[in-house]
Amino acid sequence: ARSDLLAAEAVSLLNGAMATLRDIWQEIGIPEELRLERIATVKRHIKEILDLMVAEEEGLKQRLLNSIALSQKELDALCKELQLEPFEAMEGATILQMEKDLRNRMDVLLKEKTDRMQELKSLIEQDQDLCDILCTAPFCIESNAVPSLDDLDHYRRHLASLNAEKEQRQQEFVSYKQQIILLMEELDHTPDTSFEREVVCEDEEAFCLSRDNIAALRVLLQQLQSQRSRNEAVCAELRSRIAALWDRLQVPAEEREASAVH
Repeated sequence: ARSDLLAAEAVSLLNGAMATLRDIWQEIGIPEELRLERIATVKRHIKEILDLMVAEEEGLKQRLLNSIALSQKELDALCKELQLEPFEAMEGATILQMEKDLRNRMDVLLKEKTDRMQELKSLIEQDQDLCDILCTAPFCIESNAVPSLDDLDHYRRHLASLNAEKEQRQQEFVSYKQQIILLMEELDHTPDTSFEREVVCEDEEAFCLSRDNIAALRVLLQQLQSQRSRNEAVCAELRSRIAALWDRLQVPAEEREASAVH
């Protein structure tokens, strides 16, 4: 490996430097005792440098291990919050690889959390709009907690059901309103209650499509239909009596036809 080759070169450099120093000391004529002192000094300097380097690398290793422990703790909490299985580091991974894997997994889950919370906010807003229109209770869900995937799916299906209910009630409302307006015109009936004015005069979008309101519309339509039926019966009775009187009075057909238009 290249690292082994570089380590061997470092040892070779050290041996070469020591040999050169010994040659210099030999040429200078430094006594053996002083040479030993100088070698001890060189050894001390080398040891201090190597100890410092080892300490720095040990510090780096410890910082990485501390970071891994903290990241693992945070990741476990995030997995629990998202209702996911705990993250398992790759077996046999080095410290650097493990630290990188944890960091990458944390980024993925933080984005997952953000996406879920944003979707939850959007669903709650849609739910509130539908609740205002349909006069129903909001969906039961904690707005500040991270929803599970099942929670979000359940919420989506609930809103789809509400939207279908809204469309159905809207169609009923429009149909009832059209029939009610025609009957009121036919009966020359002026809306005289707040509910009738709300149905006939106000904007369709502002009408509350609650079950009670739809039922009240149905009742109003039935009342107007009953009134028309009663009026038709009265008219038929009056026409019959008029015809009988015409017969008794022997009114000519021309006069009858002239009055029939009324």
